[in-house]
Order: sequence, then structure tokens, then C-alpha cells
Amino acid sequence: MEFFDTLGFHWDRTAVPVVIPTYSIERVCFHFHRMLPEFVWDASVLEGNPFTFPEIKTLLDGITIGGRKISDQNQILNLAESSKHLLALIRAGQFRLNKATFTALHGIVARKEALEWGVFRGEAEEKNYTPDVGLGKQGRYTPLPTVPGAPELNRVFQEGVDALNDCPSFEKATGFFLFGALQQFFFDGNKRTSRFMMNGILMSNGMDAISVPADKAQEFNEKMVRFYLTRDATEMMAFLVDCHPEAARIHAENPKTI
Repeated sequence: MEFFDTLGFHWDRTAVPVVIPTYSIERVCFHFHRMLPEFVWDASVLEGNPFTFPEIKTLLDGITIGGRKISDQNQILNLAESSKHLLALIRAGQFRLNKATFTALHGIVARKEALEWGVFRGEAEEKNYTPDVGLGKQGRYTPLPTVPGAPELNRVFQEGVDALNDCPSFEKATGFFLFGALQQFFFDGNKRTSRFMMNGILMSNGMDAISVPADKAQEFNEKMVRFYLTRDATEMMAFLVDCHPEAARIHAENPKTI
């Protein structure tokens, strides 16, 4: 239980697939780059962004879209730039599961959208406001409080990373996404940034990135609400497996897993 106590949640570790299709770094980076508009669109749908897939492709080609809010457009551009930054880190062999990488990605993902970006809650000007996560009729989830210097958030982060580093790559990656989503290290953009970190772990180990398809946004949100309420990540782990581009193969090669 000490492992799960460190992270703040638990899952059935025997149900997580161990055999995952693995390729060269060049191959997984090529796939990520080729699918970048789809990845950006999927992520934007999860945030409730109204941009359509054709509009996103147009915007990524450098052509502005009339009639859309600047804030919605900036969110799309931040997602695209974050994707390109992550890709550059992977290609250069510079991706690391550490705070510096995490905060650097957040500094792009949530730029001009979060209250502050690129720092943990409490490390910059805002020292007191603690955000929470709306769970609909189930109420709200409140993470650790924001305090000056963020000593507790930093302790939780480092101990969580140390614990996850002992896991197989796929479990480490999906575990980190849920860890970041639960602990809410930032004022906003936690799930987005944590998914980028998840995909950084996967791709740096030769595994294809995971994107939550736009048509599964409602299912994703419903399962995340249950995760916040129960702190049981088993269902979300299974969902992320099903979102992998080679989910059928993973299930075939790991018949006893989720």
C-alpha cells in the first residue's frame, strides 16, 4: 500500500498490459507528427473547444479562422506548439520525467489561459487560491491547498515520480497522467499537460502516443469523475488501453489484462 499511498490513488496492477508494441523512436515520432492535427483536435474537444477538425487543420496551416474567439484559437495553437515541443524533446533524446519538463510543457499548454503557467501552484505571485474540479451532481474535488513555495506539492510530485519510475513504461505513463490529474499541481491545464507527459514516456520508450478520441470525450469525463470519487484508477487504465492505436493487438497479446 505504500506505493499507492505515495500517489494518492490505486489500481489493479495485475490487470495492466505489459506487452506493448514497440518501435524505433523515429517511427513513433513520425506517427505522432503525421497525426498531430487529430491529436490537437481530440485534446481540444476534451476542453470543450468549438473548433472543428477542418478548422484546426486550416489554423495549423497558418490561416486564421473568422468568427472564433481568440481564446479558443490560442488554446489550439498552444496545444499544437506543445505537441511540437514534446516531439522535439523525444527526437533529441531530451525528454525526462521530471519537474523541469513538466513545468516547461505546462508553460506552453496553459499560456495566457491558466491563472499562472509554468510553475506549481504557490510558486509565483498567487499564494492562496486553491482550484477545484467540478464533478457535476457529485460535487467537487479539492486537491492539496495552494501555499507559498508549494513545499507539499513539490514533495508529493517527487515522491510520486520516484514511485512511478519503478513501474514498467506503459504503467508508468498512464499512472503519471492520472497522478497529475489528481494532484492538480497547476491552476489549470493539469490533464492536458499530464497527457503530454504520458505520451512523452510512451514515445521515448518506442511506444505510440495515446489520444482520447473526440467521440469518447463523454466517456472520458464520466470515468474521470468516478476516478476522482473513488481514487481507483483501474477503469481509467483500461480506457487508456482502449484509446491506444493498437488496442486490439495489446488485448490479444495480454489476454489476462484489462
